[in-house]
Amino acid sequence: MFGITDKPAAAAAPSDLIKDATEASFMADVIEPSAQVPVIVDFWAPWCGPCKTLGPALEAAVIAAKGRVKMVKINVDQNQMLAGQLRIQSIPTVYAFWQGQPVDGFQGALPPSEVKRFVDTIAAMGPEPDGGLADALIAAEQMLEEGAAADAAETFAAILEEEPGNAAAYAGLIRSHLALGNLDEAAGLADKAPAEVTKSKEVEATRAQIELARQAAKAGPLDELHALLAKDPTNRQAMFDLATAQHAAGDVEGAVTTLLDLFKLDREWNEGAARAQLMVIFEALKPTDPVVLKGRRRLSSMIFA
Repeated sequence: MFGITDKPAAAAAPSDLIKDATEASFMADVIEPSAQVPVIVDFWAPWCGPCKTLGPALEAAVIAAKGRVKMVKINVDQNQMLAGQLRIQSIPTVYAFWQGQPVDGFQGALPPSEVKRFVDTIAAMGPEPDGGLADALIAAEQMLEEGAAADAAETFAAILEEEPGNAAAYAGLIRSHLALGNLDEAAGLADKAPAEVTKSKEVEATRAQIELARQAAKAGPLDELHALLAKDPTNRQAMFDLATAQHAAGDVEGAVTTLLDLFKLDREWNEGAARAQLMVIFEALKPTDPVVLKGRRRLSSMIFA
C-alpha cells in the first residue's frame, strides 16, 4: 500500500503522515520534518516476522495521533549503509527524531498498548495539534459567553463533524442547549455521549450542570425562603432550598455559602445533602474557578476541624 508490498499496512493514512524512505531521502523525510513535528522511524525487513506485527501497530497509533507525529519506514535490506550509520544491529528497531536529533527508541516488537504509549509520548514532545479546531473552540466558547448560544451550538456541531471525539466540543454543544433552555435535548446528548468522550471531565461537568438546571426549574421564590429563615435560621430544608434558588438566580457564590453554612450546622442532615450538593456545583464549574477554590478550602477546613 505504501510502496512495499511485502510489508503489512494499517488503515489508510495521508501520504505525508506515513511514508517509505531511503538513504537518499532520509534528510528530507526525517531530519528536516522533525524540526516541526516528531518523526518515528521504523527499521524493518520483509523477512522479519516481528516487523509484520510491529509495523501495523505503529501505523495505527500514528494515525490515531492525528498529525502530531509522523512515521517513516526504512527497509534495511535496501538501505544497508544508513542502517550501518545508525548502528541498527537487529530489527525491528524504532527511533524517534525531534528537532533533528534521536530522542527515544526501542528494539523488538511491543504489545499494541505499549506501542501506543510510545507514540503518544513522542507526539507530546511536539507542538499542539493544528490550531484550526482550537481557534473554532475558542470562538464558540466566546459566542456562548456573549449569549449567542444558537451560533455556539452550530460551531460546536461543526467541530464535531471534523473531530467526533472532541470532548470539549461535545460538552460545549450540551452547554449551548442548556443556555437555549433545551434541557431535554441537553440531557439526551449527555446520556448518548460517545464512548470516547462520555467519561471526560468536560462531559461529566455538563451532567452536573443538567442536574442543577433541573433543580432550578423547581426552585422556590427567594423572598419566601429568606422569610422562612428569618423566623427559623436553623431550618435545614429552607437553607437547602435557598441555595437551590440562589444558584437558579445566578448567585453561585451565594449558593455555595448557604450550603457551607448548612454543612457547618448539620453535616449529616438528609444523608449529607449539603456536601453532595456542593460537589455537584463544584463539578459544574471549572476546577480553577475562584468560587470552587474558596469553597473547597472552607469545606476542607470544616471536615478536618
